[in-house]
Amino acid sequence: MNAPETRFRDGTVRHDWTREEIRALFALPFADLIFRAQGVHRQNFDPHEVQISTLLSIKTGGCPEDCGYCSQSASHETGLKASKLMDLSQVVADAKAARDAGATRFCMGAAWRSPKDKDLDQVCDMVREVKALGMETCVTLGMLTADQATRLKDAGLDYYNHNIDTSPEYYREIITTRTFEDRIDTLGHVRDAGINVCCGGIIGMGETAEDRVGMLHALATLPEHPESVPINLLMRVEGTKLAHASDIDALDFVRTIAVARLTMPKSMVRLSAGRDHMSDEAQALCFLAGANSIFYGTRLLTTPNPKESHDRRLLERLGMNAMPL
Repeated sequence: MNAPETRFRDGTVRHDWTREEIRALFALPFADLIFRAQGVHRQNFDPHEVQISTLLSIKTGGCPEDCGYCSQSASHETGLKASKLMDLSQVVADAKAARDAGATRFCMGAAWRSPKDKDLDQVCDMVREVKALGMETCVTLGMLTADQATRLKDAGLDYYNHNIDTSPEYYREIITTRTFEDRIDTLGHVRDAGINVCCGGIIGMGETAEDRVGMLHALATLPEHPESVPINLLMRVEGTKLAHASDIDALDFVRTIAVARLTMPKSMVRLSAGRDHMSDEAQALCFLAGANSIFYGTRLLTTPNPKESHDRRLLERLGMNAMPL
């Protein structure tokens, strides 16, 4: 099945994608899809470079949201103990270690529904100190008001992560404590404040192929594409609602990466959670499909990630280098 004829060429930045067009991209023969995605990738990025980021949980557990995939939800019995917000000095020390290991972006996540103003004061201090190290800064803190987004911008924040997780239709099957529209509202506050948007989703939560179409359609038709699009493979955590979700075909995951690259050609497509369960060959296909960013370090918030030494060997085998800041 070929993609429908369109007046747009591959690589054109557009915000009027239809679900039919995205569905047709997913249905392309695998070789054709990868060929097209790699071509668009080369138009916009060095295919031999990958951005290295590190993600630190600055406040773990006790979150009142009921996200079905999350080990940090208070709704789940995962054995994870809630912690207080980390001290500034420890966050800075961890950021320095990440920078020295080759990371150029430092991401900080807190398990909140939305931050309180007193907590936001401390996070703003963290942003300023990490920024002073010469790194890009990113935080994920839950829902934001317009004023809170402005305060983060004034502190020097580069990126705010707030994933839509899945399609609008499937969203209520995963989360009931906030709506899909709540997510979009926060993205609007972030964008209006002048902060770059990091927004993607999770594959393998029991969604249908049409839900993957819907997720990418929601992202690709935003007024501005997210500058960073993380595509996560579900990390199944015992005690969560999705602990026993079925495996997905690795090639279906690769297809999602490729369609994200084609529909959002200038965005960084981040190969995010789940790499610990991917073969080197599957990761290589993801890079070929247009992924050009990974998280570096042995943990992503509370779940495992490949060791730095393994990632270094993999990138070396693929002839890829860390992207400079």
